[in-house]
Amino acid sequence: MPRPIEIAPSILPVDFAHLGKALTDLEAAGCDRIHLDIMDGQFVPNLTFGPDVIASMRPHTKLPFEAHLMVLDADAMAKNYVDAGCQRLILHAEACPHLHRSLDHVRSLGATAGVAINPHTPAAEVENILDLVDLILVMTVNPGFGGQKYIASMEPKIAQVRAMINQRGLSESIDLEVDGGISATTVAAATRAGANTFVAGSALFRHEGGLKAAVSEIRANATAARAA
Repeated sequence: MPRPIEIAPSILPVDFAHLGKALTDLEAAGCDRIHLDIMDGQFVPNLTFGPDVIASMRPHTKLPFEAHLMVLDADAMAKNYVDAGCQRLILHAEACPHLHRSLDHVRSLGATAGVAINPHTPAAEVENILDLVDLILVMTVNPGFGGQKYIASMEPKIAQVRAMINQRGLSESIDLEVDGGISATTVAAATRAGANTFVAGSALFRHEGGLKAAVSEIRANATAARAA
């Protein structure tokens, strides 16, 4: 049985003065988890928020938090984000010279672990760590900025990762997530390529029908694409 379709909103487009309300609204809209874009100004150009801000958000929703660590030193930061209330940490393969060790460290902290790969990084980079993760994230934009255009040429790589997961008999235990330019328009192609979890930011918060309509539309299009 494949993993379910899930929507994981990025809160980057939110007015940070109203994060608590945004989380409450996202839960009411039917989202499945919250995707937290953690940027250190080194691995990627921007800075976002740290564990203290995340801890202050935690009481506002029961949805799981996944921290996408776009940082150079995930090992040093991992415990702080787990302590702040993140159930999953996603590390970048490009930033972890000892990826097995880093994933083991995350798991030792009581969190689940994921690995993200940038557009230029080949799918083979995750082949040897599938036994240590419950999520692979294929970036469909270059990380560091919200609102970028979906890179459709990443779809063959999504398919490659899906094939690796299926060949190892892990389709029931590993989510394949995509992040970047996901909207009601692009989600079908990403689903057909093999993704089941979708990070969306601008497409949710700018939808003329509101958050609930945006989430429902993306989920419906992904579900239809999977069934086709």
